[in-house]
Amino acid sequence: MKKLLLLTLSLVMILSLSACNNSSDDEDQLAKIQDAGVMVVGTEGTYSPNSYHDDNGDLVGFDVEVAKAIGEHLGVEVEFFEAEWDSLFAAMDSGRVDTVINEVEYSEERALKYDFSEPYTYVHGALLVAGDNEDITTFEDLDGKRAAQNLTSSWGTLAQEYGAELVSVDSVNQTMELIASDRADATLNAETAFGDYMKNHPEADVKIVARTDFTTSSLVPVRKNQENFLNAVNEALEEMRESGELKAISEKYFGMDVTSEE
Repeated sequence: MKKLLLLTLSLVMILSLSACNNSSDDEDQLAKIQDAGVMVVGTEGTYSPNSYHDDNGDLVGFDVEVAKAIGEHLGVEVEFFEAEWDSLFAAMDSGRVDTVINEVEYSEERALKYDFSEPYTYVHGALLVAGDNEDITTFEDLDGKRAAQNLTSSWGTLAQEYGAELVSVDSVNQTMELIASDRADATLNAETAFGDYMKNHPEADVKIVARTDFTTSSLVPVRKNQENFLNAVNEALEEMRESGELKAISEKYFGMDVTSEE
C-alpha cells in the first residue's frame, strides 16, 4: 500500500508540473506585457550605432529607438536589459526579457526556439583589415587568417566558413584594437557597424576591402506559440515603415536608409 501511495503521489506531482509548464508555454505574452505596462528588451549597449551609450551615459541607438517605437505601438514602456551578446538569448529563455532587439538575424538553430518578425533592415556584410594589409582583399583570403569575431554571431560563422581562425571579441572597439595590435588579421561584420566606427574614429588606420553580394536582415525574435505578440510587433514595424519613422531612424544612425530592400 505504501508503494502504491508513493507511486500515486509521484504521478500527481508529475502531472501538476506538466500542467504548470504547459500553462507557462501557453500564456499570452502580449497580454502579460500589456498588463504589466512594460516590455523588457535585451540589448548589448556596447554595439554602436545599434545599441550604445552616448556621452551623457544614456542608452541610444538604432535598435534602441526601434524597440521604444514598438513599445509605444503596444502602449507600454520599454525597459532595457543590457548584457553581452552571448547572454541575451539565455535571458530570453529564462523569461528575464520579452525579446532581444540588437541586430538579431535568422538562423536555423534559433528558429527551433523562436519565431521572427518581418525584416526591418537589409544590410551588406563587409570585410575590414588594417590599412597596410595587402594580403587580404577578398573573403576567400580569410583562409588560414585570424578573424576577430563574436563567436556566436552569424558573421563569425561566415568567417569560419571561409577558413578563418576565430579570435573572440565582444565589441567593435575591441575588434579594432586587436587589428591595430596585429592580434587579428581581419574582421567580418555588418557594413553599418564599420561605417559608424570609421565615422567616429577618422584616424583609425583600417579599410573595407570587400562587401557581400547578399544582405542580412534584422528581425525581432519572439518565443514560440506567441502569435499575438508576433503580430503586434509586425504591425508596429509596418506602421513605422509606412509613416517614414523607420527610415528616419536609419538615416539618423547610419547616414543611409537600410530599411528598404530596394
